[in-house]
Amino acid sequence: MAFAADGTVTHWNHEAARILGWSTAEAVGRPGLKGWAVRAEDADGVQSALSAAMRAPGRQVHDFALLAKDGHRVLVRTQSSAVHAPDGRVAGVYCAFGESHTQLDLERAVALSEALFEEATWGVVLIDADLRPAVVNAHAARAIGKGRTALLGRPLGEVLAQGVEELENAFQHVLAEGTPPAVAEVWVTLRDGEAELPRRCWRSGFIRLASPLAEEPVPLGVAWLFQDVTDLKRAEQDGSLLRFRAHQLHRAGRAAAECPDPAEAAAVHLDFALAGFADHALVDLARTPAPAPYGAVDADAAWDADPPSAEDGRPGAAVPRLVRALASPAGAPGPSEAVPPTGIPVAYVPGHPALQAYARCGSVRATAGPAPAEGWAAARNWPDGTVHGLCVVLRSRGRTLGVATFLRAPARRPFDRADADYAEEVAARVAAALDLAGAAEA
Repeated sequence: MAFAADGTVTHWNHEAARILGWSTAEAVGRPGLKGWAVRAEDADGVQSALSAAMRAPGRQVHDFALLAKDGHRVLVRTQSSAVHAPDGRVAGVYCAFGESHTQLDLERAVALSEALFEEATWGVVLIDADLRPAVVNAHAARAIGKGRTALLGRPLGEVLAQGVEELENAFQHVLAEGTPPAVAEVWVTLRDGEAELPRRCWRSGFIRLASPLAEEPVPLGVAWLFQDVTDLKRAEQDGSLLRFRAHQLHRAGRAAAECPDPAEAAAVHLDFALAGFADHALVDLARTPAPAPYGAVDADAAWDADPPSAEDGRPGAAVPRLVRALASPAGAPGPSEAVPPTGIPVAYVPGHPALQAYARCGSVRATAGPAPAEGWAAARNWPDGTVHGLCVVLRSRGRTLGVATFLRAPARRPFDRADADYAEEVAARVAAALDLAGAAEA
């Protein structure tokens, strides 16, 4: 609405008519608002504010209670400013107003947007209809490792090596179907040039954005909110894995206690260890057990196998002769079985991981890498398809009895230090059973 310098209403638009119920014809020409659009008790305050707007520079913001045509009061927020004639004198006052609750809702929405994009502890990315970032907040930029403007308009595939398909599928679903009822956990791998960084788990929520001004809802894009929960998920996974392995050790101990033959008990321990841990297992015994370890070896230095060589890396160390004692079936699944005692040593080449583990009296792993060479497993006398191996020594009564080898196919990840700890626990139980079996035979 607008007023002349003497307070006469000169303009009254359709929105003013909608809010208060007074038509343009009923409003224009009236001498102020008193008695029809403002209660008499409130008229002086409203008139004073409008008069002050004509004298003050810029906009003046006020909250008024106006009177609707049906008699109820409407709280409105106004922005008033002076209207100047060509000669510079004040010709009147222009007053834009809206219902206060609507203005507050808008201000809250704007304030929320600003907070999300400046101070939020969640990453927030607005994705446009082309599935490309349109706005990125500071937290998301730090998580992705790029500047806020560097991500705009770029396909996600340029910054994510893995997880792109899952995210884009979620965006398309939200655009078509609406906001999903629950958050999703998405594992992604970020790109660093040509290299790939470690996997991260982002707990993500998706919200479809639609224009409030359109007659029909037209999607503007998707608000993607995410938080990095990698440490939490890995802690949960590690805890679950530890509980499972402890349960397997407990079950193996109960089952082995019922075996009359100690060698059978050793095979039981081996079979329980394979569940969820490895694809195959081998147990080789030394024809002459070593009475003591060769010496203390740093755990990290002894972790990875040395390149094959004619020496085991320790002066004066004799190459042990290992004879196969137990093996899990390499073809079809089934229980581990004792190998007939032929006394013929396994044809391990010098520098084999099993020989290194025996010589070091520690755990040694070998990995074929992402592109296994032809015959890598065969060169080590391991079943076809093996790409990861872990050799641990069998120790009992202060002697090294032999080596237990756990093998994984390409579907599994390489062995890590936690796997070695579990394998060493299993090897201690297997060694005790085999030592008992040897004592019984003697």
